[in-house]
Amino acid sequence: MSKEKVLFVNQEIMPYIPESEMSKAGLDLPKGIQERGYEVRTFMPKYGCINERRNQLHEVIRLSGMNLIIDDTDHPLIIKVATLQPARMQVYFIYNEDYFQRNPGKGLETEESPELNDERCIFFVRGTIETVKKLRWEASIVHCQGWLSALTPLYVKKVYADDPSFRGSKVVYSLYGSSFNGQLDPRFEEKLRMEGFSDDDLKSIAGRPVDFTALAKLALAHSDGVIIHTETVAQELLDFIEENKIPCLPYEGSFDVDKYAEFYKTL
Repeated sequence: MSKEKVLFVNQEIMPYIPESEMSKAGLDLPKGIQERGYEVRTFMPKYGCINERRNQLHEVIRLSGMNLIIDDTDHPLIIKVATLQPARMQVYFIYNEDYFQRNPGKGLETEESPELNDERCIFFVRGTIETVKKLRWEASIVHCQGWLSALTPLYVKKVYADDPSFRGSKVVYSLYGSSFNGQLDPRFEEKLRMEGFSDDDLKSIAGRPVDFTALAKLALAHSDGVIIHTETVAQELLDFIEENKIPCLPYEGSFDVDKYAEFYKTL
């Protein structure tokens, strides 16, 4: 019997990003799942603050070079990789200098230039999916962590639903207490339509401002399951999960990889 394969689409992973609830889970969950016999692939953005020499990142030429068109503009996709020791777990980094700066300020690009966050979401998710396709890797589970990964369920279930890499994939979305301030670009819906999404796909955000809650609901509506990682998740999102009968692993106050692995099996 072949190994179950889990694709992790992570907004943050320690030690590349300072420790937080999300970045710690971004490390511990893929590591723990791999230790339990699963085959994993892990992706995150290559933020400008990540020191490539110190963390031993190198470009993967055979995976780089594709141009992703977003809002009628070409954006070259660069893939870098590093290996986390002692777990011997590879981490793939999605990079483009338009969205992830070479000379960053004090914060992450998502904070320094929030006006690009809508396209940053699109680029990160599409870049991850296209790279998985190039790897000819078929994901049993696609686990998304962080709002920057929120478009993953929509792409997997709609645009890439018939692709061999994702045809049978179950999508899990993790909710944390962290969010972003304000709203995404007013043309976000229009840009998604250019990606091939239908009116029905985008009905929840049609003609409306897209804030963190609206983006999270869009992700949840296209997910097969949700994991609550913190007790500070907004009640509005918890109500949405219950109303739509989305299978949910509730927050129980501790990090338990075995429970997550068991949850995967129920989907």
